[in-house]
Amino acid sequence: MKGGTTADAPARERDGGARAPRERDPVARARRRSGLARGVRLALLVAFLVVFLIPIYVLLVTSFKPLTEADPSRAWAPPEVWTLEPWRVAWDRLAPGVVNSVLLAVPGALISAALGSMNGYVLSKWRFPGADVLFTLLLFGMFIPYQGVMIPLVQLLVRLNEVTASLTGAHGVFYGAIPGLLLAHVVYGIPICTLIFRNYYVTIPDELIEASRVDGAGMLRTYWSVVLPVSGPAFAVVVIWQFTSLWNDFLFAVFLTGPQSWPITVMLNNIAGAQTVPYSQQMAAALLASFPTMIVYVLLGRFFMRGLMAGALKG
Repeated sequence: MKGGTTADAPARERDGGARAPRERDPVARARRRSGLARGVRLALLVAFLVVFLIPIYVLLVTSFKPLTEADPSRAWAPPEVWTLEPWRVAWDRLAPGVVNSVLLAVPGALISAALGSMNGYVLSKWRFPGADVLFTLLLFGMFIPYQGVMIPLVQLLVRLNEVTASLTGAHGVFYGAIPGLLLAHVVYGIPICTLIFRNYYVTIPDELIEASRVDGAGMLRTYWSVVLPVSGPAFAVVVIWQFTSLWNDFLFAVFLTGPQSWPITVMLNNIAGAQTVPYSQQMAAALLASFPTMIVYVLLGRFFMRGLMAGALKG
């Protein structure tokens, strides 16, 4: 018995030593699979990033080339001679459009945000008979294409020009100028701005509104003291949305403004040569036109997803 037990001990030890790695195999395999999955995800993200950055690379390298090097056949090659001349020419040609776009996008985004905030507040916290019907009708404005309202919109702005001229003597205030384009975008942006703010304000507890009423605050006082201070994320979403829409607008700008009031998108479209295409100037102009929206996203981007997610929780 003792001999058999002693003889079997090394075998059991060998068996145990052989089984121990097998017992750890599932954990090791899981770790390898997890590491492989992370590697695949990282590789896909890098591939998507490279694909996304390819146009930006072409824009950058072409914008620093002289006209003699700016050719589609050499789009991937870095410039042999680096020059800032395309940027200077692009800025000289786009500068009036930049001013017009700022005069359009900044007040347009702020006015749209203010109107959407007040509409969303009333439709979510100070309900009245028919509020849901009014909100539904208001949302229909989001689905009307620009082309469907172009002719009546032009007729309306022309009529406003006539009325303004008869009352004040000023000509061309609306149609053919920035105020008319601003009015069109503010009105067209009210539905989406109202929707974002209404969904956001639904997440504010009703007890806060009721407490302000008990303290004697009216509608405007409650909005100013209770609702507005917590509306930062929603304002960030609306300002980014409207600023981008206003800055990138082309269709309304072509139809509703004249050469003196053209925003940057229309002037960007007009940068073209008669005999040869100035690719370097066009690339530099495209980058200049995109900088303001990128700056807005960098400054307010961290609030953008917060506001969208907060507005998506209820409503």
